[in-house]
Amino acid sequence: MDYSPYIQQFKRRFEETEGALNDPSIFQNPTKARDLAREHARLKKLSACGELYLKDLDDLKENREMLEMESEGSEMALMAKEEIERLEKEIVDLEKELRLGIIPPDPTDSRNTIVEIRAGAGGAESALFSADLYRMYCRFAEAKGWKVETMDSSPSDLGGFKEIIFSVNGDDVYKLLKYESGVHRVQRVPATETQGRVHTSTVTVAVLPEAEEVDLEIKPEELDISVCRASGPGGQGVNTTDSAVQIIHKPTGMIVRCADQRSQQKNKAQAMTVLRSRLLEIKVAEENAKYAAERKSQVGTGERNERIRTYNYTQNRVTDHRIELTLYNLPNYLEGEMDEVIDALLQDDVDRKLAATRQNTPGDF
Repeated sequence: MDYSPYIQQFKRRFEETEGALNDPSIFQNPTKARDLAREHARLKKLSACGELYLKDLDDLKENREMLEMESEGSEMALMAKEEIERLEKEIVDLEKELRLGIIPPDPTDSRNTIVEIRAGAGGAESALFSADLYRMYCRFAEAKGWKVETMDSSPSDLGGFKEIIFSVNGDDVYKLLKYESGVHRVQRVPATETQGRVHTSTVTVAVLPEAEEVDLEIKPEELDISVCRASGPGGQGVNTTDSAVQIIHKPTGMIVRCADQRSQQKNKAQAMTVLRSRLLEIKVAEENAKYAAERKSQVGTGERNERIRTYNYTQNRVTDHRIELTLYNLPNYLEGEMDEVIDALLQDDVDRKLAATRQNTPGDF
């Protein structure tokens, strides 16, 4: 596939965004300036990637010609072979980056994210695995330099979570975590199992891009806000003030509760953040209804009845069913080493979109 036309497009648009950012008037609209700055950074990286890609293609051609001219086993031939191997590998990696760049980014990819983990089938074992997934995402976020903040939780008796909601802030959070939406299945011998039998349990994960003020309007009269005593394990401050906040969105009947902060004001702010994100998810789903069939076959459909991944402890196996990818490194994966699966999901998503684009556009695309 010829990437040259797209590399030129990246470079041209990069120069346009750089010129726009040099105009002081752009900063009169902070939201527009922020989005333009993000696009500029993205295009700068793609332009550099494209220039290196074209250079590597030229160097690869030269080294192949040199290899044909030199005698077998000569020092120059060996050097050419080594350089060809290096360039071929680098070109494959650069092509992946360019393919990602051809598809316009989802506007929500760069947003902070709210993750909701809920125990499903399996009772106490499901709640314990909810805690395992929460720990896995925290480790993954730590490796990425993201910040995790718990917003609400409902602990189980054995140390797991019936439900836990937390925010993740950082660069490209939703872009990577959106693939976690769905049903996660675990197959293992529970700690409470006396006969060594393997049990199957499920946990649902919802990943919501954090909504912004401009995304939707929530009128004060649409909200029923109440406060109550925070429930929890105790400690100084907990249960001594009415700090927990519950918000009911009257038009939809949606209920949001936040109680993990001691400040009523902070809990209210977090509850509003969760409410906005859930309402945004509904709005986006409605707007993209015509793409529902295609989205369901891909990743991040948001449907909770879809088994997306299996974690099998006895076989040391994690399998993502959407792309039929299996890894035999379950302990490392649960320590947050999720990049191989997420990268594969991202590439699969891009390849599907590119295929759809080729069907609708003459030529290569």
